[in-house]
Amino acid sequence: MATNAVDETKATEATTKKAVDTTESDEATRTETPAEAEVVETEVVETEVAEAKEEAPSGIGQGAAAVVSAALGVVSLTGSWVGTIAAARQNLVGQLETAQGAGVAQQIQAVYGDAWQATALWGGLFAALALVVGVVTLARPAFGTPGRIQAPWIKSVAWAGVSLGVIGLFLAVLKYTGILLGLPSAS
Repeated sequence: MATNAVDETKATEATTKKAVDTTESDEATRTETPAEAEVVETEVVETEVAEAKEEAPSGIGQGAAAVVSAALGVVSLTGSWVGTIAAARQNLVGQLETAQGAGVAQQIQAVYGDAWQATALWGGLFAALALVVGVVTLARPAFGTPGRIQAPWIKSVAWAGVSLGVIGLFLAVLKYTGILLGLPSAS
């Protein structure tokens, strides 16, 4: 009898355990279904966000243009390799074209004045480029996506490029006309 009671108890426990396993399995299935639905919804939302990001401009081009504008403005003030080469070339041309018997004023103008003006022209060209790129960068949001705001740092750097371009252009005109550091008189 005791053996039958133990066997019956074991059978009852096995049946109960099997019933509990089935219930847990059903609960797991029920919980997995909403979780799978959430995963699918999350994937759809992430896909929509990724598509929206791909469609919307990131502003990288505007930031790069602002930095280029500021760099061109700095180059217009400090001088460039191209301006230095142009000045050296103009100096050489002035030396070759000036006759031995030419007056001192004519020699100064041919050798130094023309080189100075070549440097001023290249500085003015870089300043004008800085000014144009800066203005276009600042005006770009007006022609882009409505409601899209330009990052403040892009505006600041673009304004710096515009300012440096204006200053560089002003100095280039002063150098070219001889108002700023003009040639000495030969009299």
